[in-house]
Amino acid sequence: MIYENYINRIKNVVAENRQRNDLTKAWTSYSDIDVLSKTKADLLKEQKLFNNKLQLKAQPLQLIMHPNIEDARIGLHPDFKHLKGTDMMEYHYIVSVFIDIKGSTNLHNEYDLEEIYVITNTIQSAAIHTCLSLGGHVQRLQGDGVFAYFGGKSVDKNQAVKSAVIACSMFTYFVDNDLNKIFLQDEIENIKTRIGIDFGDDNTVLWANFGVLDVSELTTLSLHTSLASKMQSWAKSNGIVVGQNIKDKLEADESLFDLVRNSKGEVTKRYIFESEKKGFRYTQYSFNWYKFLKTLPNIRSDESGNLYVIDAAKVEEERINSLKSTGILINSGNAFLNKQGNISNQPTGVQHQPHRFHYVK
Repeated sequence: MIYENYINRIKNVVAENRQRNDLTKAWTSYSDIDVLSKTKADLLKEQKLFNNKLQLKAQPLQLIMHPNIEDARIGLHPDFKHLKGTDMMEYHYIVSVFIDIKGSTNLHNEYDLEEIYVITNTIQSAAIHTCLSLGGHVQRLQGDGVFAYFGGKSVDKNQAVKSAVIACSMFTYFVDNDLNKIFLQDEIENIKTRIGIDFGDDNTVLWANFGVLDVSELTTLSLHTSLASKMQSWAKSNGIVVGQNIKDKLEADESLFDLVRNSKGEVTKRYIFESEKKGFRYTQYSFNWYKFLKTLPNIRSDESGNLYVIDAAKVEEERINSLKSTGILINSGNAFLNKQGNISNQPTGVQHQPHRFHYVK
């Protein structure tokens, strides 16, 4: 489980809360309750140590970068930090990601402030660590949410888009599945996430220093930076909305994208931005992150639909076995090529014809 450490961190806080509540209801002596309360004094120290280390248990992809988290700096993208405090400007592409976390207000019904801090901070840390692990840069924290960039001067544009989508899909799975189970016993309304992702190309993203003196930020000025945060507001609970540019560069199956619809299936907001003056309309799409994760080479699902990661050696073993099976099928003379270009034994496509090579001196 990729997020096992985060789950256990939250589970421990929730368990201590229930234990303290049980002691209170049973009229246990104050000394017993005090012993439990004393552990809360260490929560801040423990959380700092937890946050300062990448806690992901498995490599989601072989491209994972494992950066030194101590080198990460909020708001200072390493490729553009030379612009900080200057009047210089620079054009360069970037992928903008806005991860919004909802529902934390409901935690006040059950937990105290120290516990809520650990819970919400652990969830936010999971988002930050996920972005960092896949090469992202955290630009700013907005409440419980995270605004991040993917890409840079040495990163291929398509790879930056893919890394951003993988990171957001992984985090959404974590919130939708793992977190959901923790709070059910306390009847806490589920914590949800909504995410917007968009890509701005080299000629549409301006990097510059905004503000004055120390009240300033190195950031981007771009329609697509702004649209990422707007798109998340159109996402369903635990949903991801992406812009047309993301769809074009991800090179993924068309079935992963759909127009944004309401519960009745009606299209609610096809164009996230329209300019009559420029004759420009920009489409947003609801993205099927669960189906996308299942297409990744080292993601598998069990009988219940739960996803899990297999290591690179297992991926290679499965690839070799698949090639062997295909070879056996071809040699049997019962191989058919379907419309997707895959070889199977189903006589619905074009029958495979054996090749005959004649060699001469």
